[in-house]
Amino acid sequence: MTEQHEAPPTTSPTTSPTSRGIFDPELLDDCISCGFCLPACPTYALTQDERSGPRGRITLMRALEEGRLEPDDPTLREQASFCLGCRACETVCPAGVQYGTLLEQWRDHQWRGVHTPPAAGMLRAGVRVTPGLAAAGRVRGAARTTGRPAAGKAHLMLGCAERALFPGVSQAVLRLLPDAVDVPAGQGCCGALHAHNGASGQGAAMARELGGRMAAGDGDPGVVLTTAGGCAAHLVHVLGRDRVRELSEYLAEQWADGAGPPLRNLGVRAALQDSCHLRNGMGVTAAPRALVARVAEYVELPSAGTCCGAAGTYALLRPEDSRRVLDATLDEIEAAGVDVLVVVNPGCQRQLVDGLRRRRSTVEVLHLAELLARALA
Repeated sequence: MTEQHEAPPTTSPTTSPTSRGIFDPELLDDCISCGFCLPACPTYALTQDERSGPRGRITLMRALEEGRLEPDDPTLREQASFCLGCRACETVCPAGVQYGTLLEQWRDHQWRGVHTPPAAGMLRAGVRVTPGLAAAGRVRGAARTTGRPAAGKAHLMLGCAERALFPGVSQAVLRLLPDAVDVPAGQGCCGALHAHNGASGQGAAMARELGGRMAAGDGDPGVVLTTAGGCAAHLVHVLGRDRVRELSEYLAEQWADGAGPPLRNLGVRAALQDSCHLRNGMGVTAAPRALVARVAEYVELPSAGTCCGAAGTYALLRPEDSRRVLDATLDEIEAAGVDVLVVVNPGCQRQLVDGLRRRRSTVEVLHLAELLARALA
């Protein structure tokens, strides 16, 4: 085990004659092995093992790139899977390392063919089926599509898991924004699950396809409105910041200076669990907190900005580790004495609903859209 302050030896991939072309060498070179990332990493906190932190994983990436380790090396396979991909390390890195991109490149190489984790392969295949997604949404009562995207409106993206698991979220958005939003037909998956699970090229192609379906035409590219922080960060990466809005930032814009519908105070104590990619990838933190505070007594949890262990598909790929990450968050929620825990990502919502249910907690988990719709006067 390497101590936190002791940087592991590194070798620059740009100077190696055996570079394999797996990673962007400039991105690997950006890491200066300072170790500032370690205290921010949830898996390093669990293990205190250098290999389970961003600095150690980048050292493993360099070894893979240079041919010093083979793709089937047990440590490589374990650490590519063990990482949550929360990108908290990026927010404290003085060198600006794009760890999320490096992780995608690593999994693109590691998770191919027979080496693809079964759960990741099934999810990648399942969420591509647009008719199946649409049918799940109809059966569960998610917002109905409204046909072609209309010019001048934000276009609500119906999340893959959200349609089936939390159909009330999209319905709540339409109640909050009845005249500003439409729901274009023919939506498929945005590709975020693919990008994070070893198929980043396919994920980017799916985001572009979705972006095309959300364009109103006549020179209007259309704003994609999403209720999922993870999807938002992926779409921003592919489509650009101007085309994508996450719900909380969109509401903050639309309801600025006292605009928006009248909202009543719900008389509850409410805390927020950040979406990792929304917080760490897009820097959106103030908007959801301000919105919660408009309708409830807001309580800040010490670990609100720390991963809850859902991490997209992580809770399915590594359920035991996911619960270990979640336990500290559940302790804080129960100690805070809140009535409601607010989320801005469906994966986090499912993770926290399940975790609090296991503890027989009375804390209610609501998406931000559901909380605000409940407060409509």
